[in-house]
Amino acid sequence: MKLNKAKCKVLHLGLGNPCYQYGLGDEGIEDSPEDKDSGVLVDEKLDMSQQCVLAAQKANHMFGCIKRSVASRPREVILPLYFSLLRPHLEYCIQLWSPQQRKDMDLFEQVQRRATKIIRGLEHLSSEERLRELGLFSPQKRRLKGDLIVVFQYSKGT
Repeated sequence: MKLNKAKCKVLHLGLGNPCYQYGLGDEGIEDSPEDKDSGVLVDEKLDMSQQCVLAAQKANHMFGCIKRSVASRPREVILPLYFSLLRPHLEYCIQLWSPQQRKDMDLFEQVQRRATKIIRGLEHLSSEERLRELGLFSPQKRRLKGDLIVVFQYSKGT
């Protein structure tokens, strides 16, 4: 099988990287400032902010579809849609690109606030009260809780 040289790109990682030029045969390989692998966008600075923006955009798009197509909005209808259609976009490969900056975490919390705000009977409550009423955690607390469970299972040897 021949290697497709047109699909090969070089992603230089790190601050001290000398950014050498690489080639296949007599042709040079093009440099790329970012690359997407397994659905995760990685740039040369290993900054995951763009991945967070893309994930929030996908979730917001899905939320718009739900909002336009669902007329009845009790919690029994909206919560299963949130868990099955919105949250997977926000949590896909999150262990790899876990958002560290406050602006990235705010994007995910904004999606969750919008989704819980359309639930009939909870519109007047604050975001924290809605989460408490529904038994949900903020995305940041949810990640922390998940990390603690993984550490606990690892320390127990399972």
